[in-house]
Amino acid sequence: MKTVEIDDIKIGPDHPIALIAGPCVIESRELVLQTARDIKRIAEKLDMPYIFKSSFLKDNRSSAESYQGPGLEKGLEILARVKKEIGVPVLSDIHSEAQAAPAAEVLDVIQIPAYLSMQTTLTLAAARTGKAINVKKGQFLDPHDMKNVIGKIEGEGNHNILLTDRGTFFGYHNLVLDMRSLPIMRSLGYPVVIDPTHSIRVYGVSSSDPAGGAPEFVPALTRAAVAAGCEAVFIETHPNCSRALCDAASMWPLQKLHNLLVQVQRIDELRKELEAKHPA
Repeated sequence: MKTVEIDDIKIGPDHPIALIAGPCVIESRELVLQTARDIKRIAEKLDMPYIFKSSFLKDNRSSAESYQGPGLEKGLEILARVKKEIGVPVLSDIHSEAQAAPAAEVLDVIQIPAYLSMQTTLTLAAARTGKAINVKKGQFLDPHDMKNVIGKIEGEGNHNILLTDRGTFFGYHNLVLDMRSLPIMRSLGYPVVIDPTHSIRVYGVSSSDPAGGAPEFVPALTRAAVAAGCEAVFIETHPNCSRALCDAASMWPLQKLHNLLVQVQRIDELRKELEAKHPA
């Protein structure tokens, strides 16, 4: 498996499990900076590599009236301040080919959203920037099919690729995490990321409605995924989830993040130890 390098962070099977975390969408400069600072403090306490995540635009909202974020220009300005003031790499998602170049001027990792994971022009534009690319596996894709997405990115000479699982369609409004997808995607040669906070969304219900998510299942799904094998965890978190402007029903409370990450680290270390001593 390849090791992906993002600044001084190395994500791969021979490196500590990494954290990608932050609010679903940029709500304000103040909230983003304070949240990034708080998560960094937690990550440093655990000696866990950390990449800040927040979207400058949420372009797949169910209603045109829903909050979508500050947009490209203002959002990138805020993310640039996170890099400068907090001193951590930053990740955000793009939704069109035109966003790739300006986003690459600020972002350390460009994310391809799950709904757009098969969009060729978008993927190629992101790959050409030379930045690390995090592709979220579409809910509609078999994990084996991610090899086609990898091929597009590699074809542009970019081999800094992360593959994220955030659940698979189960019926119409529910997602299920198929733990088989993690070793399948790892077999494709790139580090795998688990996103439990999107996996527990209940689609068809507003993300601001408490019925729009089941965050009580985040710890169990996270533990299971880390035990199954992954190189990073992707957790959307917020200091006051109920008042969040996006995905309020599915983000993990910032106040509970430390305890969850302690479990993540211990399970990851035990899995690696057991695999080394008693390979299957």
